[in-house]
Amino acid sequence: MTSHSQSLLHHHPVKGILLASVAWFLFACMDSCTKYLTTHYDVPVVVAMRYLVHLFLMLAIWAPRHSQALVKTQRRSWVMVRGATLAVVSLFMALALQRMPIAETTAICFSAPIIVVLLARTLLDERIGIIGWLAVIIGFMGVMLIVRPGSGLDPLGVVFALLGAVMGAIYQLLSRVLASTEKALAMLFYAALMGSIIYGLLLPWFWENKNPTLFEMALFLFLGVSGGVGHYLFTLAYRYAPASTLAPVTYLQILWAGFLGWILFDTIPDTMGIIGMIIVTLAGLLIALKSRFMKVKFGVERN
Repeated sequence: MTSHSQSLLHHHPVKGILLASVAWFLFACMDSCTKYLTTHYDVPVVVAMRYLVHLFLMLAIWAPRHSQALVKTQRRSWVMVRGATLAVVSLFMALALQRMPIAETTAICFSAPIIVVLLARTLLDERIGIIGWLAVIIGFMGVMLIVRPGSGLDPLGVVFALLGAVMGAIYQLLSRVLASTEKALAMLFYAALMGSIIYGLLLPWFWENKNPTLFEMALFLFLGVSGGVGHYLFTLAYRYAPASTLAPVTYLQILWAGFLGWILFDTIPDTMGIIGMIIVTLAGLLIALKSRFMKVKFGVERN
């Protein structure tokens, strides 16, 4: 790590946790907007508006002074693949939200870290270990409780959520690999660019010449703002706290999703579903604990 990159880092865990907490609240708000809008518009239209607004914000705010930082990469093709992967995650997530409550959809998608553990063993030759296998087994049990027969969840929605989790795991692995050479701002920009290109091209095929109401226009705008600002705050949080500190904060989104689902859509998970969500969260925390233990053991993390 160069002295320049070290100068961007500050040891301020509380600030990092607060930034990450706000980010995950914004993500839950974005999912709530997505769920509402997908009842009135086709999913590709909703996802397109999210990325187009996000891209416009980045061009308006950062391009005038940081144009080079936005586009400069060392492995552009892989950065673009990462962005396209996130676009696919957004599509599956929106399709799942269209059919299922927010809390259950979020919890299933949060099985991604469990999938990351398995994929990292195959693709990156990372050792899983006892804690890793325990997390995988516990997480699988939690997901099974959420999607069990009799849960009332839409089967197709469950499939979309699981596909979103798999693609989310691939996205996380790509982020891990690229983090050593690419700047966060550039990766954020290319994610917005790839999503805008993919869904912008699809937009004419799904737009039904429907004039949005002022309320719907405000929601479309908020969709892009909450996604863009949320990603920026979460990226900024890593300047103040290590990943192992922020990982548990990630699971606040399940809490926010449950709260917003109750307030906005009057949906409350049943008892077994709540237990499943808690188990998925515990599995994720185990993975975070494993990551922190490995860093401390091998002297990677320094305070």
